[in-house]
Amino acid sequence: MRTRAFALSLLLLAQTFCPLLQQSSALAQDLGPAASAATEDSDGFLQSATHARRPARDYASRVEALVRQMTLEEKVGQMTQLEIGMVSTGGDQTIQIDPAKLERAVVKYGVGSILNVNGQALTADRWQEIIRQIQEAAQRTRLRIPVLYGIDSIHGANYVQGTTLYPQETGMAATWNPELMRRLGEVTALETRAAGIPWTFSPVLDIGRQPLWPRFYETFGEDPYLAKVMGAAFVRGVEGEDVSSNSHVAVSLKHYLGYSFPLSGRDRTSAWIPENYLREYFLPTFAEAVRAGAHTVMVNSAEINGTPGHVNHHVLTDILRGELGFRGFVVSDWEDIKKLVTQWKVAANERDATRMAVMAGIDMSMVPSDYSFADILVQLVKEGAVPQSRVDEAVRRILLVKFELGLFDNAMPDASLKSRIGLPASRQLSLQAARESMTLLKNDDNLLPLDKNRKVLVTGPTADSLVALNNGWTYVWQGSEESLYPKDRLTIRRAVEERVGASNVTYVPGTRLVRPSGSPSNGTPTLTDEEVDIAAAARAARDADVVVLCLGEGSYAETPGNITDLTLGEPQLKLAEAIEATGKPVVLVLVEGRPRVINRIADGARAILMAYNPSNEGGQAVADVLFGDFNPGGRLPFTYPRSVNNLFNYDRKTFEDADTSFGNLATRPQFEFGQGLSYTTFAYSDLRTGQPTMRANGEMPVSVTLTNTGRRAGQESVILYVRDLVASLSPPGKRVRRFAKVYLEPGQSRTITFRLRGEDLSFVGADNRPAIEPGDFEVLVGGLTAKFTLQ
Repeated sequence: MRTRAFALSLLLLAQTFCPLLQQSSALAQDLGPAASAATEDSDGFLQSATHARRPARDYASRVEALVRQMTLEEKVGQMTQLEIGMVSTGGDQTIQIDPAKLERAVVKYGVGSILNVNGQALTADRWQEIIRQIQEAAQRTRLRIPVLYGIDSIHGANYVQGTTLYPQETGMAATWNPELMRRLGEVTALETRAAGIPWTFSPVLDIGRQPLWPRFYETFGEDPYLAKVMGAAFVRGVEGEDVSSNSHVAVSLKHYLGYSFPLSGRDRTSAWIPENYLREYFLPTFAEAVRAGAHTVMVNSAEINGTPGHVNHHVLTDILRGELGFRGFVVSDWEDIKKLVTQWKVAANERDATRMAVMAGIDMSMVPSDYSFADILVQLVKEGAVPQSRVDEAVRRILLVKFELGLFDNAMPDASLKSRIGLPASRQLSLQAARESMTLLKNDDNLLPLDKNRKVLVTGPTADSLVALNNGWTYVWQGSEESLYPKDRLTIRRAVEERVGASNVTYVPGTRLVRPSGSPSNGTPTLTDEEVDIAAAARAARDADVVVLCLGEGSYAETPGNITDLTLGEPQLKLAEAIEATGKPVVLVLVEGRPRVINRIADGARAILMAYNPSNEGGQAVADVLFGDFNPGGRLPFTYPRSVNNLFNYDRKTFEDADTSFGNLATRPQFEFGQGLSYTTFAYSDLRTGQPTMRANGEMPVSVTLTNTGRRAGQESVILYVRDLVASLSPPGKRVRRFAKVYLEPGQSRTITFRLRGEDLSFVGADNRPAIEPGDFEVLVGGLTAKFTLQ
């Protein structure tokens, strides 16, 4: 065991940087010579994400002046968030503001925030009218404090009709392109603000290390470094240099903390996470986003180690405020203070639950369907059970965010912004993201790209579905209302037909995904597999030159997406086996939000393309890759399991691998984290460290040369891993510490230089403090290894 040299602060641990990736909009459809060749060193992107922000104006005196004028009831009103049904009648497209309800909520109770849709996405015109009426009511209050409206803009402004949607977070992570994420964040912000809404409940910064979890597709994958870079990019894009501008909105980092690692894999269930593991893997994304200036945080709906997130003072106050320095406000998730009584059983009644949550650090309660929180909290303060000072603290935070958003200057929607929704340039950016996310996992005998004169069978339940391409949080909560999807976007089937001609394409669905009757809130699976015409699909395969077999999942969000088995549905597996039995070459296209186990059929497919949930431009992106109009360069942001009882991550211990004496074949995943093929080839050479030794307060340059040895231009994500050879806690096999996305013409070479710092070699010890220990380390890039010593 080595002697610990010293401990670093958690904030320093968050300050590792990733290179600024080239701007994807400059890329031609086939990565032509117009593409940017620039690759910055590893300090670029995260540093720019922090320092590009305009210095915040000092609103402290205005906030204090307002707080001094407020009654207790007005203060508690600001801490109250209600859903839109509390101020409206009707639903879906018939929703309208109810003047009496609005008067009660905003004028009588002084509610500080309203959220959500009542069923379906609305037009920008309808949204602006709703927001205008709400803010007009706020102007009738004594102090004229504007209402802060919030909504879930998850992969674009998905509750506003006609907006630009793009791949879900796992797909964006597969691009390894934070600059592209930043630019799409800008689009999200503009199109959300165009509806009159200044606050989004995104990004999801939970780490995707439990593939059963139904919100897996909402994460940036399993690696904290990749996820924190992409998360910071999103925050920078959405909030911009000046969050008060009419093209930016405030984010809400969610779901703080540890929500994504339930022991059962089921949503909103218990997690058991040692604190050092929590800090090592689950905290860095939030730390980096806070450092980038995020304004609000939403809380974990579940519990960690027996303590529900909404009463976890250590996490909400000691760490978030004391260690990370967060200065915005904390909002609960849906009904989660009530659930402290009804579900988690840590409070005997809602009165106790309210006191516990507020004292733990909750500033605003997403109540959201009654006035219980406001009534109870007023009484608690009057009785002395909650100090007036704690309420004042929460209200100061809420008011500060409203000032920084510019709502006190002008809370009314800007009608001129409506013309900037769904611009062709924004749609092109979404298409580029979908293309860059495409991850080619297998391509035996270079089956892909396909010739455009071949007879193609397109089959499978995700082949002709925009719903599957998008998943949840698309026009409705579950993403399931097909009538709301744009009519001019191509499914995979339609894109293939457009590419090679309808006369060269046969479509037979084979199976379908069926939505059971009843509300998705009943906890049943959102979709089940059902056989349709497997025999007909097999017959059609015999007459085709190649089969494009589109399998995966339909749409789901949160608890209705719970499953008990990661195995792909039996009807889909039977379809694949029947097609493969014909002997025709099969291209398997996976459209799914989490990695469904396919070991029965993977070997029989000649090519496998992981499409994730690429959104409305995804059909075209898939076809672009299949027929060679775009050279794929996506890399898996998670480990794809081979079997349901063999779930692990890429940073597993070295002895767990199959090529060691303790390993076995079962520990080999179906596909490794970071895996992804191209239609060209790349060679790595000359991996070097700048010197043989490094001090903990110094830097270690690491350089590697990349050469495009193929015949096509292409992009390669260069991933640098670090391996600690001996540590006082058993070290991971390797960890991502830098990456860069590099574009090269055929025959072109480039040397990429990264710089490692002491914090890149640290880990969180058993005392929950980051530590750096001297000893030997390895860097691994592209199959090459170099070694150096930390003194």
